[in-house]
Amino acid sequence: MESIGAFEAKTHLSKLLDRVARGASVTITRHGKPVALLVPVKTDRARAREAVARISERRRHIKGAPLAELLESVHEGHRY
Repeated sequence: MESIGAFEAKTHLSKLLDRVARGASVTITRHGKPVALLVPVKTDRARAREAVARISERRRHIKGAPLAELLESVHEGHRY
């Protein structure tokens, strides 16, 4: 992970944003101490892929369970 000073980050913000958009993460420092982390935003597509992976993993552990039971297990512990 790259580290950059606050002044330099302010000066080259558009270039930093281009690198982050391509997947890089950058730590912004002030007087050599980390103060912020610039990371790419997860897209809806990436979040959907993660959800499918979680459901698939649960499905492997609950062999033969009906879909309704699987979906209920996803919401266990949620407070509405």
